[in-house]
Amino acid sequence: QAAARLVAEHGLADWALAKRKAVRQLLLPEMTPLPSNEEIEGALAEYHALFGGDAHLNVLRRQRIEALAWMRRLAPWDPVLVGGVAAGWATEHSDIRLELVADDPKAVEIDLAANGVTYAALPPREGDATAHLRIESAAAGIRLAILTPLQRRNRPRKSEESRLTTEALAALTAPLPGFADSA
Repeated sequence: QAAARLVAEHGLADWALAKRKAVRQLLLPEMTPLPSNEEIEGALAEYHALFGGDAHLNVLRRQRIEALAWMRRLAPWDPVLVGGVAAGWATEHSDIRLELVADDPKAVEIDLAANGVTYAALPPREGDATAHLRIESAAAGIRLAILTPLQRRNRPRKSEESRLTTEALAALTAPLPGFADSA
């Protein structure tokens, strides 16, 4: 919970750092076992339920609307929203994470460049053949993970992992009948 508070209140994106800082803040021994990322996600959900209120819901809605716009823009690559924005535990500092499918990641890069979208290629993670790009939009950072069709098909998935298609996200962000949309 201390690590989740650091992530939520201070915008720490490096969860390993947040865990280590929490250990120091709680004056625990340096060799204290650290919580898993799933435990941090659960603690973030609890934090937002207790302290987030309407402010958290408004931030999450804005992030989801931004995600939907990018998903529609990237429709040729069958985007899926994953991570904190999909699951609802994202903070105002969280990136919007989209998973795309392309036979060649360069096709996505060429399309972005041709349409004047500034992006950066992120260094590959150890043991991960997935291409990663980052886009800075006015509303949020967008992280793109570009998988091959085979990678998406064979991707191990946690049963509780939130994954939203464009249609599911559109339904989730649609204004309720009779209510004005404040977004």
